[in-house]
Amino acid sequence: MNEMRPPVVMVFAGHDPCGGAGIQADIETLTSLGCHPCTVITALTAQDTHCVRDFQPVSVTFMVEQARAVLEDVRVDAFKIGMTASVEIIEAIHTLLQDYAGIPVVFDPVMAAGGGGALSKENLIEAFTDLLIPVTTVITPNSLEAKLICSDADSLDACAQQLMALGAGYVLVTGGHDKSPEIINRLWGHRQFLEEYKQKRLPGDFHGTGCTLSSALAGYIAHGASVAGAVREAQAYTAKAIHNSRRLGMGQLIPDRLAWSSKAR
Repeated sequence: MNEMRPPVVMVFAGHDPCGGAGIQADIETLTSLGCHPCTVITALTAQDTHCVRDFQPVSVTFMVEQARAVLEDVRVDAFKIGMTASVEIIEAIHTLLQDYAGIPVVFDPVMAAGGGGALSKENLIEAFTDLLIPVTTVITPNSLEAKLICSDADSLDACAQQLMALGAGYVLVTGGHDKSPEIINRLWGHRQFLEEYKQKRLPGDFHGTGCTLSSALAGYIAHGASVAGAVREAQAYTAKAIHNSRRLGMGQLIPDRLAWSSKAR
């Protein structure tokens, strides 16, 4: 019996039946990085590599049962929050996190799938700002999400400052949805801009990149990395997964989060 304990990351996210995003992306990423994922399903979705067709939030009571069963048995080293689906689910996650204060939280504030399709039937922004952002260690919005959450901000720097004023420790704004030749991700922390990261934009559209990056970030933090170090490592890991993406359907490419395990690569 191997007595070595891997870092444990609890993930709150939705189920993607095509296996490209959501819980499946989280599991592949965290397992690849030597973590043990404990997954709490927030919603069931009907989606393919093109878009989300429909979704159904799980019962809040049952979601809490999922989380409590694990939290009362296993020591969790980090939380990752993805699709939340409803205000009631956000309220329940907030209550759970209050009971486990001190554990790092990575929050990916998804409101729509990368290929299109809403992931909530209600406006979640107020619940994000009141309940989740104040307990977040690192929030990872793409540039569109940052502007939606901070609708009165006139720049990404203003968005980041507003998110930190709401309580987020660090803000990583990603540029994957922009149209620039390079992907530019930017990190803020301690109420100031910290670093900018650039990488070549590959042709094509990809499914689950935000899930991959935020889960990798949670995984590296669970391993004990600093936030800045975890951000750098998570971006390198995500870039490799994207570089090795595969066309499994007729829509977006799916990153290969286990590319390192193939001798052919």
